[in-house]
Amino acid sequence: MAKTPAQRIKKHGAKAVVPQHQLPSVINPSTSRTPQKAQSNSNLILIAGVVASLFLFWYLHLLTLNQLTQLSGGLAMPDSLVGGFDQGYIEQVRGAMDDDARGQLNYIHKTAGTLFPLIFGFTWLLLIGTNVARKGLRWALWAVPLLFAAVRLWGNASIDSMLSAETLDAGQVALASGLTVAGWVLLVLSLLVGGAAVFLGRKKPAASPNSPTGHAQP
Repeated sequence: MAKTPAQRIKKHGAKAVVPQHQLPSVINPSTSRTPQKAQSNSNLILIAGVVASLFLFWYLHLLTLNQLTQLSGGLAMPDSLVGGFDQGYIEQVRGAMDDDARGQLNYIHKTAGTLFPLIFGFTWLLLIGTNVARKGLRWALWAVPLLFAAVRLWGNASIDSMLSAETLDAGQVALASGLTVAGWVLLVLSLLVGGAAVFLGRKKPAASPNSPTGHAQP
């Protein structure tokens, strides 16, 4: 039987030949993830998210909601009114839209109206997270797109409930109008926050200690 290294040392002393054991090499070292690869993956997701957000905004606000005006006697959908609406306007919309038209608006809210704020919010969270290093500032900026997504989804539900109610309530109208205005304001603020995050991410690094003026020494 083969002797163990301890038995060989005991028998032969310093002249004992002890086989060297080496750990196996790393399997497929090319799979190691570098910061450059991680940044590249984040950029690809960001580009896809921005493209999807632009498409959904166009599809929701410039196409489908605009087409629904054909079913409301030319009246704009409540979602499209940046400045909000009053009870008199909603009475006109309710009188012009039948059950089928209200059902189509509800379907749009459940599809594109839900996907747009969610995809936009996720994209902006990633945009801010990859460009803003300070934790406190990052959370403060994240709050804006998160609020936008929540307010838009709540606003969709409020509009559907308001249009389908048997009796129009002034409180319902005020809530739906306020959420609509807040949603547009938060969308604009989210765009500004995203621009600020990109600016912070592209700030030039501090000058080298060996070069106080930031220029290369001759």
